[in-house]
Amino acid sequence: MGASGLIGCGGGSSSTNNSTSSSSTTTTTSTASSTQVSSAASSSGSCTLIPTETIGPFPLSTLLNNSLVLRENIAEDKTGVPLQVKLKLVNVNNNCSPVSAYVYIWHCDKDGLYSGYSSNNNAGQAGKTYCRGIQYTDTSGVAHFTTIYPGWYAGRITHIHFQIFLTTYSSTAQSTAISQMAFPAAVTTAVYNSSLYTKGQNTSVTSFAADNVFSDGVEYQLATVTGSVAEGYVAELEVGIAV
Repeated sequence: MGASGLIGCGGGSSSTNNSTSSSSTTTTTSTASSTQVSSAASSSGSCTLIPTETIGPFPLSTLLNNSLVLRENIAEDKTGVPLQVKLKLVNVNNNCSPVSAYVYIWHCDKDGLYSGYSSNNNAGQAGKTYCRGIQYTDTSGVAHFTTIYPGWYAGRITHIHFQIFLTTYSSTAQSTAISQMAFPAAVTTAVYNSSLYTKGQNTSVTSFAADNVFSDGVEYQLATVTGSVAEGYVAELEVGIAV
């Protein structure tokens, strides 16, 4: 990683790239290249059921039938500002105790493209699997992923999709929760100001209120994000589910 702010990963091995150093944090500043932002609800232990959100339009559920999707490093060959994602699952029916489960996440690349689809302004991505993966939670109920900060596409604000499976995962398995992670505006602005994100700022959706998914609020979906553009970011979210 380092000052270049680049991440380029091959396959599912997180040991072959330098993005793991992105867990370091920086002091809060007003500059665009170094930002630390927290949301009060995201890791406060509020033990609230995560809001349900749409799974579409690019879930690529058939990928869940492939064991290769079980990987921590999901960036593959995509470049962008490094991002570590940590989703902590807690049981709202048992005093916020940790939950053991499979977590599937997926998001677009820095240019707003989703792997696996070649339609809806997503041409040429069929057969690809970048920015998608499953992890089983650790003893603290946390699923860890290594990826890049998502870009944007027309009609949506920056987000990451996630789906939770308690016992097994597949294209036909019933999930316990489907939702999305939101990101603090100041962090997103800093990332999109960097030279890596050539599309620049999101001109189609400029606030949560204008987003068709988050317009009803992001109190329980807004990640706590620490780090910087130069060193990478860590995004953490507590996800309450009923077990």
